[in-house]
Amino acid sequence: MADSMTFILNGKETVYSGSATARLLDVLRNEYNLTGVKCGCKEGECGACSVILDGRLVNSCMTAMGRVAGSGVVTIEGYRETERFKALDKAYASVSAVQCGFCIPGMVLASECILSKNAHPTEEEIREGISGNLCRCTGYNAIVKAIGIAAKEGDGLW
Repeated sequence: MADSMTFILNGKETVYSGSATARLLDVLRNEYNLTGVKCGCKEGECGACSVILDGRLVNSCMTAMGRVAGSGVVTIEGYRETERFKALDKAYASVSAVQCGFCIPGMVLASECILSKNAHPTEEEIREGISGNLCRCTGYNAIVKAIGIAAKEGDGLW
């Protein structure tokens, strides 16, 4: 039996009619065509499916739709419309922190969560903040550097 629930998706009230046990990952990709969220491990270990749920970074592959009722979900598609994204995008580009791009939506959302909690994180805090997001291409150093640059150059955004 289908359930009906309301939640905020990228700033817009959204009604989902479907199973409360469906994975948020699948619903975002299949129902709303938000393909920035990637299906990597399906076990909550790689972070490619990361979204921001009520201000916290979560793995959408481990989140049931019933959990999002009444909540706010931000995907990379919604986040890329913000000034904060522009600062992160510029910082990532300045140090070539993107290679294949598979992990980057999740990394950028993790970056947002790090900076929204602490506008001037240490390298250790940055590394801890992205630890749930795997990257097989860049080796993390460029990503860590990019987040540090965004923290400095985007001062006042976070």
